[in-house]
Amino acid sequence: MKKVCQVGAVFAICGLLLPVFAVHAEEIGEVRTKFKMLGANDKIVIEAFDDPDIDGATCYLSRAKTGGISGTIGLAEDKSDASLACRQTGKIVLPESVRSGKDDGTQVFRKSTSILFKTMQVVRFYDKKRNCLVYLTYSNKIIEGSPKNSISAIPILDWK
Repeated sequence: MKKVCQVGAVFAICGLLLPVFAVHAEEIGEVRTKFKMLGANDKIVIEAFDDPDIDGATCYLSRAKTGGISGTIGLAEDKSDASLACRQTGKIVLPESVRSGKDDGTQVFRKSTSILFKTMQVVRFYDKKRNCLVYLTYSNKIIEGSPKNSISAIPILDWK
């Protein structure tokens, strides 16, 4: 019985380490912010991703990426600093679940920023009064999150 529990615990931990959100971000570019003698340099990475539920909504996320030896082998914890800009890139037709507010707070992007339990994520809300999609990025850990955040809004316009 003890052996079964140990194996189950390993699978549970491994499951936490695997990315659970399948939205792929396309890397747009990067800039070096700090030279490291050994390993990769610290940098800011710019990525783009499309909202998985809403065609025509694209977000651009810039985030800090830690370099050095620990960053090169994937053991470093990235800082919580990030910026977000979202734009209408095509015709937007809102699903009823978004229009009704039922999907407010839905996670539309997630990226692991450390080997254990820290993620950068983007969630979506709908401002019905102003007909805008609102996106919020923030970082969290299982025990403690970060108040650092960034927000962007897409006013939904007629698309020709």
